[in-house]
Amino acid sequence: MRILAAGDEFVGTGLLIDAVRAEVPGAEFSRLSLPWPVEPFGPVGGVHEASGTEEQVIEAIGGAEVAVTQMAPFTKKVFAAAPELRMVSVSRGGPVNVDLAAATEAGVAVTFAPGRNAAAAAEFAIGLILAAMRRIATSSAELLGGVWRGDYYSYGKTGIELEGNTVGLVGYGAIGSRVAKVLVAFGAKVLVSDPFADPAKITADGAEVVELDELLRRSFVVSLHARLTEQTKHLINAEKLALMPEGAVLVNSARGGLLDYAPLPDALRSGRLGALALDVYDIEPPPAEWPLRDAPNVIATPHLAGASRQTAERAARIVAAEAGRYARGEKLANVANPEVLP
Repeated sequence: MRILAAGDEFVGTGLLIDAVRAEVPGAEFSRLSLPWPVEPFGPVGGVHEASGTEEQVIEAIGGAEVAVTQMAPFTKKVFAAAPELRMVSVSRGGPVNVDLAAATEAGVAVTFAPGRNAAAAAEFAIGLILAAMRRIATSSAELLGGVWRGDYYSYGKTGIELEGNTVGLVGYGAIGSRVAKVLVAFGAKVLVSDPFADPAKITADGAEVVELDELLRRSFVVSLHARLTEQTKHLINAEKLALMPEGAVLVNSARGGLLDYAPLPDALRSGRLGALALDVYDIEPPPAEWPLRDAPNVIATPHLAGASRQTAERAARIVAAEAGRYARGEKLANVANPEVLP
């Protein structure tokens, strides 16, 4: 069996090949290395988040029956040029670099890797929450810039503890549920808004199920963990921000499109928002004239929540396991288009 391993600078081609060899010992490989994350992903041939070009994939695919990748674009043009291809296994939470309709039309099964970065992203979200509540990042930057902020110890400027505070989680998938358990261990009261989550599980985890507006009114910290869809785009906008308590903290390490960024600078300057912690953006990377660059109490990291070595290794193992199931004729685990299966 020939397999295309299309890696990048995170889930590397060698990492993919080593993982697949453990599952499909006799496999032959075509190789492709892509520039993400050194170069940002973007739209390619009709898919929204991919690295490299259609031509690179077509040149490298070499009659492969299976492809394993994180970022390579699999478009209608690629499927047309790869008639032997029968499965694309994507090491991401969703196959956003694959034209699913074109794959289905071509009879190609598309699998994905839910939860591969859940531990890393949950830990990072907790880090952002703590950094924003306790001024960890901003005070560090000021100290390194030569400013000792002793006034941060004055009562009106001190940080706020998690213990005894209320944190609202918007979204309760693999990441949000992990965040909730850590917050409960810190002694926080956790509210959850997610119409697709199991209320019994949320309650068992020590959290409370509420509607979004109630969550925003009651939470001193709001952390976003929802998937981005047409329904959740700009889920938090000026109207929703106005519901939050004065001085509340907003954290987004999920998807940039969940937030309407336009009202955020004024909300920070007025004190409506006490702090904002971001790992994702509506435009990545943010432009030079980004309005939040000079807004107060902003923590911004370059889309790093899922960036851990364990995430890359786990992602490679997940797609390799799907390749192994395919090679052995077993049922695939996470198929985005099950209608193509026998």
